[in-house]
Amino acid sequence: MKRYPTVGVCGLDCGLCPRYYTVGPSRCPGCAGPDFPDKHPSCSFITCCVKKKSLEACGECPDFPCPKFKSEEEYRQVKESSSYPPYRKVMPNLNSIKEHGIERFVEQQRKRIRLLERMIDDFDDGRSRSYYCKSVALFDLAGLESSLDVAVRRIKAEHVKPNDVKTKAKTLRAILDELASKEGRTT
Repeated sequence: MKRYPTVGVCGLDCGLCPRYYTVGPSRCPGCAGPDFPDKHPSCSFITCCVKKKSLEACGECPDFPCPKFKSEEEYRQVKESSSYPPYRKVMPNLNSIKEHGIERFVEQQRKRIRLLERMIDDFDDGRSRSYYCKSVALFDLAGLESSLDVAVRRIKAEHVKPNDVKTKAKTLRAILDELASKEGRTT
């Protein structure tokens, strides 16, 4: 139904969600991706934006923001789930799409997805996937790239074995925690 299922119609970062990377029948195909209706209940945002207006995201709509949306402050106060993308990015994501266009947003999203996939492939100890997903959704790209580079250098300097995923995950998480502290965020 959509060209970019990694971009939620409502502004969520579907391509940065742990369920998007789940293996098996509970895997989410992304917003309006293949078999989406089988995985999720109906979505009023998809009905309005995709089915009625043929748009990729609400940020492309001339009526955005409409009454379906909360204020940015309300989104910041939504209790976060460890298994879902952060709601505090909804309005900034949609405002970015409105201001710069969907193509530019998708390019930024692809960079984040590549970083996340690298974290999952090289640093996932089986318990860190949600943490990495949230980190990649919230932190700026330069900080994320730098954190990965520092982790790789530290692991090499400490002679961590390539199959010691637990130590590699602990190292990257500590570096991301430092980044969160510098940015005044929590993951």
